[in-house]
Amino acid sequence: MAEKKKADIADALDEQYYQINLDILESFSKYRPPLDLFRFQEDVARIVLFCKGGERLTNEQVETLSQLVEEGLIFVSRADHPVYVKHISYQLDLVLVDKNLHETEIADIFTQALTRRLAEFFDQPVPMVLAKFWTDILVLTEYLYQDMHRIRALTRRLHPIHSLENHSFNSAIMGLAIHGRLKATQYEAGDIKRKVFDHLAAGLFLHDLGMSKVPNFIREKDKQLTPDERGKIQRHTQIGYEMLAKLDLKFPEVEECVTDHHERINGSGYPQKKQGIAVGDMGRLCALADSYCAMTEKRVYAEAQEPMKAAAALVQDHGYDPELTRTLQSLLVTIGKHK
Repeated sequence: MAEKKKADIADALDEQYYQINLDILESFSKYRPPLDLFRFQEDVARIVLFCKGGERLTNEQVETLSQLVEEGLIFVSRADHPVYVKHISYQLDLVLVDKNLHETEIADIFTQALTRRLAEFFDQPVPMVLAKFWTDILVLTEYLYQDMHRIRALTRRLHPIHSLENHSFNSAIMGLAIHGRLKATQYEAGDIKRKVFDHLAAGLFLHDLGMSKVPNFIREKDKQLTPDERGKIQRHTQIGYEMLAKLDLKFPEVEECVTDHHERINGSGYPQKKQGIAVGDMGRLCALADSYCAMTEKRVYAEAQEPMKAAAALVQDHGYDPELTRTLQSLLVTIGKHK
């Protein structure tokens, strides 16, 4: 009966408050929790403030707090969602243990955490920084592998403005969403191996790795590129491939995303002018996700296109896999991206 009562309390408060579990509490500063904590006062059946965020707790309060959390009586206001998101985004594995977060709230956390990790990695593309990012990628794939439908909330949080990290995040989410829809039956049957899924996710996030070596003034130039500048841009796939070797990232899914995302099945792409089956499945997928996201992000030299308009243009472009472009269109209808 006691357990049922706690569950009823949580259900009743769910729209206004998060119920905190012990894992989350232990991730907070022990004596200075980062946000307001509330206690459910059973005798009057209402929420009351336990402590203010940043306020120093006494040893007695710390002990009491732990006990109340174990009893399921401590909550955080959903009004403090931005603070909560920021906190968990630095310890991303907590999303797998906090059963009180909504899918939309988890999507906010992943968006903030992975975009920040991408920015850190592109700024310092070295093994130590990659290791932290890789850990966070595995948290995402663990979350999605349990239920690929969860990615829909992430597709609604794509960054509207282009930057290297924003574009890389957007491309990864859309690539995984397209793949999840195309291979829905295999995912549901467990026929997609987890390692393949992990490596695909990493490849999509890191497909533009070589762009981190292109000066920002070239990447963000609002005028026509010089031949030399265009050459630097077009070499980013080869540079990215060379960087993968130094980072010891020799997974075929990752390599294919990095080397082939500008190849086109009709031979119109670069750098190798591959055609047909020479462009592999992961390269085709990454090429579509990369192009779609580039078209729908605002850049210094171009306004963002409407999602369905961009998808329609890609369907008409014979450089892309027609099965994938049709899947993109149906995905956009499902997730409500069309205006």
